[in-house]
Amino acid sequence: MSEVSGGCHCGAVRFEAEVDTSKAVECNCTYCHKTGGLLAATGRSQFRITAGEEALTEYRFNKGVLVHQFCSTCGINVSTYGIGPGGSEMAVVNLRCVDGMDLSSFERIRFDGLSL
Repeated sequence: MSEVSGGCHCGAVRFEAEVDTSKAVECNCTYCHKTGGLLAATGRSQFRITAGEEALTEYRFNKGVLVHQFCSTCGINVSTYGIGPGGSEMAVVNLRCVDGMDLSSFERIRFDGLSL
C-alpha cells in the first residue's frame, strides 16, 4: 500500500488514499469504457476527500450500487464508493488522478464489467 494524493483536473477536488499502486483494473463496462479510468480499490476508511467535497456530484447507473463521484466544474471522476466483493465498504481511486503517477508502472488487469 502506498500513501497517495491527487485530484481533479481543475484542482477543486483533492484526495488522499492508501492504495496498492502496483496494479490497476481496466474495466470495459459502458461507464469505464467512456471515461478511461485506471482503477485501484481500497477500504473506504483508507480514502478521504481533503478539499472540494462540496464540488462533488455523483452518478449512479445500472443497479445503482456504485457511487461515481466527479467534479462538478471539470467533470473528472476522482473516486467511486460501494460495497466490495467481501461485503465491506470500499473506495475505488482513479489512478489517472493521482499526482505524479507513472501510468506505465503498474500491471493492468482487465475486468469484464460489460457482462455484469
